[in-house]
Amino acid sequence: MHTQEYLDKIGVRDLPPRTAPFDPGYDPQTVYQHLQQSSHLMSGLKLSMACWQIANENATREKIDACKKFGVKAQAGGGPLEVAAAQGCIDEYLELCGGLGFDRIEAGEGFIRNNLNPYDIVTRAQHHGLEVQFELGEKHTGEFDDAVVDELIQQGTEWLEAGARQVVIEARESASGVGLFSMDGELNTALADRFSASFDVDQVVYEAPVKSSQFLLLDHFGPDVALGNIRLEELLRVEIYRRGLHSDAFARDNLRPFKRQD
Repeated sequence: MHTQEYLDKIGVRDLPPRTAPFDPGYDPQTVYQHLQQSSHLMSGLKLSMACWQIANENATREKIDACKKFGVKAQAGGGPLEVAAAQGCIDEYLELCGGLGFDRIEAGEGFIRNNLNPYDIVTRAQHHGLEVQFELGEKHTGEFDDAVVDELIQQGTEWLEAGARQVVIEARESASGVGLFSMDGELNTALADRFSASFDVDQVVYEAPVKSSQFLLLDHFGPDVALGNIRLEELLRVEIYRRGLHSDAFARDNLRPFKRQD
């Protein structure tokens, strides 16, 4: 008997990849080994922050080539585009990303208000063979409220209509006092539901950088929610929780494996 056959027997859901982990700057061999182990669980892999820009370029190319080998979209994080826009170098940045082999870039206004034009950015990215994902929310302005969510839903709609593939809900690296999360890490489910009501399940990704945020989002939305900003070494834990194989998840009706019918 093989593992997938056994999982089918015990009623574990057969799910498409719903998690996009990030590489915070690991060496190429570590990234390759994670892809070898878990690429079938990844909706994409983000080379996070600007680390890849100052790393040895050959190492970055190795990581992107590994993504292609295992059929995982390689994505550049959003901060570098914000800096490129502020420095008047958007085309050069897009040329760099396309030349390295990235499949997707993240755009946003997390710490610089560049007043990006959605159609302009998507069109210029497509010229270099790049898809676009847009991050909603700022990094330094704290928790969302209803007025902020109103603006973000409108902004996200504009980017999706312009051709962006997904929107991402900001949670930084802490999921504490930012976005949908309070200072003590509690999820504002009412505001989270507003995003889920406004965007299709395949269009919205919720950043979940720490264990508590990962479990809270899966508890609330169930196994189909798309998660991002997961550290590579935490991916398998997230995915056993998603499938009801974690002790805490097994106790939840919306995550527990289906009861076998004899």
